[in-house]
Amino acid sequence: MQRKVCFDYWKNLICIIIPFKENLLLSTVTLEGYKMVFNKVEICGVNTSDLPLLKPAQSKELLSKIKSGDTQARETFIKGNLRLVLSIVQRFNQSGENLDDLFQIGCIGMIKAIDNFDMSLNVQFSTYAVPMIIGEIKRFLRDNSTIRVSRSLKDTAYKAITTRENLMKKNLKEPSITEIAEEIGISKADIVIALEAVTPSISLYEPVFNDGGDTLYVIDQVKDKKNTEDRWVRNIALKEAINRLSPRERQIITLRFFDCRTQTEVAKDLGISQAQVSRLEKCALRDMKRHLC
Repeated sequence: MQRKVCFDYWKNLICIIIPFKENLLLSTVTLEGYKMVFNKVEICGVNTSDLPLLKPAQSKELLSKIKSGDTQARETFIKGNLRLVLSIVQRFNQSGENLDDLFQIGCIGMIKAIDNFDMSLNVQFSTYAVPMIIGEIKRFLRDNSTIRVSRSLKDTAYKAITTRENLMKKNLKEPSITEIAEEIGISKADIVIALEAVTPSISLYEPVFNDGGDTLYVIDQVKDKKNTEDRWVRNIALKEAINRLSPRERQIITLRFFDCRTQTEVAKDLGISQAQVSRLEKCALRDMKRHLC
């Protein structure tokens, strides 16, 4: 009875879909006539399980035809090396970019490698193509950034990240900036600046939480709750009201409420009595209130 339940379970399980970023990783097995897809990755609409694999002899033959201008051989050769592009794209899985975009950029690098490959060098095409594909993807990541960062800063940041990972494996703890700086021989300030420069930028209106009701955006967490728009408007109106006062009244208001001076101190500075300061202050506040209201 237990075997029958287990068989019915697998019989009804036709396909398992596992999210892989924006792509789909589809898995299947074959069980007594019931077929399920296994280790199939779709990227840019290309089913990688159906991609052909070229043998060295086939590659040489196709490259010879490509140099002769055979477009069909060129297309076959490109399809036969898409797996190579896919394997390189996986190295940039943590870059934060869409894998479909990186795959297309990698294909451009592969096509450039095909156009510039010299068969007389007696090397494998993959040996020549891999640096070209990696370079094309790195160029895209550098130039497509929202904020332009110099290559030297990026190199410093990547060196610091690599050193951090190595120190974590070695010491089994999170290394400090000082330890990283001593390991690679760069000042702490330069490392901090480089790491901040390569931090990916995000939109202020990117959602960070949604419980089915109102969505919480980044701007809701970082906005200044003190200097609000209403406060700015009030400050502008207050400045206009102060500018409407006479020079003597403006001076008294500034000393009393901005410099936190007493009426006696103001009277001493202006050479008038404290009663005069009180009277001028009341008149100024009345005029300002009339303007603000």
